Amino acid sequence: MHLGHIFHVAGRPTVQNAADALVSVPDGALVVGDDGRITYCGDRDEIPAEFRDADEFDHRPGFLLPGFVDAHIHFPQTFAGDAYGGGQLLEWLTLCMYPAESRLADPVFAKHAAAEFCARRIAVGTTAAMVFGSAFPHAQDALFSETRRRGLRMVGGRGIQTTGEEESVAPLLTSEDEAIRLTEAEIDTWHAADTGDVDTALLHVAIVPRFSLSVTRETLRNLGELYDSVRHRGVYFHSHLNENNRPGTGEVDSTKQAYQVNSYLDTYDGKFLPGSQVGGKSMLGRRSILAHCVHCQDAELRRLAQTGSSIAHCPVSQQFLGSGTMPWQRTIASGVTVAAGTDYGGGDEWSIPRVLAAAFKVHISEPGADGVSMHPAEMLFTGTLAGARALDMENRFGNFDLGKEADFVVVDPAREPALESALAQGIRSDDPVLARDQTLFALLMGMGEAAVAQVYVQGRRVDDR
Repeated sequence: MHLGHIFHVAGRPTVQNAADALVSVPDGALVVGDDGRITYCGDRDEIPAEFRDADEFDHRPGFLLPGFVDAHIHFPQTFAGDAYGGGQLLEWLTLCMYPAESRLADPVFAKHAAAEFCARRIAVGTTAAMVFGSAFPHAQDALFSETRRRGLRMVGGRGIQTTGEEESVAPLLTSEDEAIRLTEAEIDTWHAADTGDVDTALLHVAIVPRFSLSVTRETLRNLGELYDSVRHRGVYFHSHLNENNRPGTGEVDSTKQAYQVNSYLDTYDGKFLPGSQVGGKSMLGRRSILAHCVHCQDAELRRLAQTGSSIAHCPVSQQFLGSGTMPWQRTIASGVTVAAGTDYGGGDEWSIPRVLAAAFKVHISEPGADGVSMHPAEMLFTGTLAGARALDMENRFGNFDLGKEADFVVVDPAREPALESALAQGIRSDDPVLARDQTLFALLMGMGEAAVAQVYVQGRRVDDR
């Protein structure tokens, strides 16, 4: 039994009605069964008799929040945050990221990176993540092994690249045949490797081409065939979409020109031949997450929603690389699920609460009628339940509904004096609902890494050692 101020977004709301689903229990109790599932969530004074003798962990006056879900983060960029390349996305990749990622060719360095990557996730309370992986199989083995040892959730896949003219990208490239062979091997080795059952596993594999400019039509065709053959096994698809559109030389225009297609999304949707003609199988679907989606056409958003694909929203990296602002109201109005991603490497924050704070500031600053003040429940939803939904595991975690697996974070404001002061001394409305919202907002906006006191996955505490 864990005691503290509970906040979560209950049920299965959309982001637009997250405020109505927000639950706040100031003197709350979260009871976790021996199977790691939630058996009670509610007021401490109303704990059912059968649970009153459970071992007690008193976190008061701290908070209990669902574990944060990072819908897009780069493992091979673990040590490459705040890298300066003198330009936007494509220059930054060439001058900074390709060389950084190539260092994982060294198995010893790769193991070091895997340990640091998992430690950083735990430190900021990220219990589940969609991870863009390394090009090197031994590095991926190190990542999956370390993730399993720590008891974290992860969906990840090796970064696939089969083309690129830059000298710095050469160590990351494979042949067309090798790209498929290595991806198949990773699926067979690591998908649900911890339990043998995709419905209970913490470890899952995704097919992850870096982006359309890093592969060929042949690669997309082969990956589409592969994905079509493994969908039934619960394998995921992950890549980047519509991130940077600097006129003439940005990623979006370059992709459309290289493939001669009507939209960037077409390349992942099997329509990668000139004129957006069908050339292979679509890789969109309920287990497909596309990062960024800053510059989507309306038709692309409709297609994402239609297929059940999701967006990883990464406002920190979009600012860092000058990629622009994903239009919040227009994007969520399409019905597509939008989850939070740090995009660490491009983003310079590991923490999902810091991403949510950036999202608030970015979207309230959108011009004219597009500007919107995100409700704190929308922020919490985007960093927790939306992430579980994007991973197609909303039935397992993401909030504190009864029967779900107990992934949660203990936040202790006393470990961060500025946060403690803001919560204790900040102005609160006489309206109890607004006062509740003000408390959650102050918590999410002011919560730094130091405030994360404990992290639990399936009811088991994990640590960064």
